[in-house]
Amino acid sequence: MSETVLVTGGAGFIGSHAAERLLADGYRVVVVDNLNDYYNPKLKRRNLTSLRKQPGFVFYKADILQKRRLRNIFKKERPTKIVHLASEVGVRPSFERSAEYIQVNIIGTHHVLQLAGEAKVRQLIFASSSSIYGERAGKKGFAETDISAPISPYAATKRGAELLCRVYAREYKLKTTVLRFFTVYGPRNRPDMAIHKFIKAINKGEQIQLFGRGTKRDFTYVADIVEGIARALERPYPLEIINLGNSSPISIVKLVRVIEKHIGKKAKIRRGKLPPGDVPRTFANINKAKKLLGWQPETSIDTGMRQLIDWYKISGEL
Repeated sequence: MSETVLVTGGAGFIGSHAAERLLADGYRVVVVDNLNDYYNPKLKRRNLTSLRKQPGFVFYKADILQKRRLRNIFKKERPTKIVHLASEVGVRPSFERSAEYIQVNIIGTHHVLQLAGEAKVRQLIFASSSSIYGERAGKKGFAETDISAPISPYAATKRGAELLCRVYAREYKLKTTVLRFFTVYGPRNRPDMAIHKFIKAINKGEQIQLFGRGTKRDFTYVADIVEGIARALERPYPLEIINLGNSSPISIVKLVRVIEKHIGKKAKIRRGKLPPGDVPRTFANINKAKKLLGWQPETSIDTGMRQLIDWYKISGEL
């Protein structure tokens, strides 16, 4: 009988890709997602369409803040591994809704960890964020040993959840890997993400706004992130924190040029100041991922953007 992996947030952007990959790898996959309205729930239901057709897939509409309901799911499905992706996302909204971020990202993660311990789950993968590092990346990028210096409520809640993972990994001997994702993009992108907004606006001939001067991001294609998740599940370390990033940051201006190339239209650009919580540069040092997971990114920004824009065209969104 195949192992059961519980994927929280499995109807979302990264979560639905992860669920597909784990099913293909032979796992039985149980997805828990509350289908909230941070963006249109129809998009999340669409993400579930192909998953629902596959044997070995189970879906629960449930919230990680509903501890009793979550406990019943654990008892019924008996997962042996967890990929915990459910969270409140986005730096800028976290200033306006910080209490919700604290509830979901810290209290919700606390529920998942406690229930994992009760159920004697063997392994947990926690999705963290590059934003926990703060503003200053060294010449070789952010390394896992760098001091965390969050500058947004979102980043602070992710760091807090990491610390809870450390506590419960020790308390329950729960093998835990924290994966810090760097600016993930690809098919099924959330509509609040900059890449989504840029593609739609450029295609329509509408103006886009670029924040800051010389801002760079370490854009990482979703298939590479999912490969990292799959490899982490195959290598159950007692407790590790590992960066997953493209390790090749590019300027936002260059990103726009790549989008222009694949859409065949020029962007109309206006400039603005970097908003609170946004960092000027993200840059992953991935030496640890290479060593412990045998992982490195395979998808260039040019290839990834072409695949993303092709997906938009096929899905009828362009």
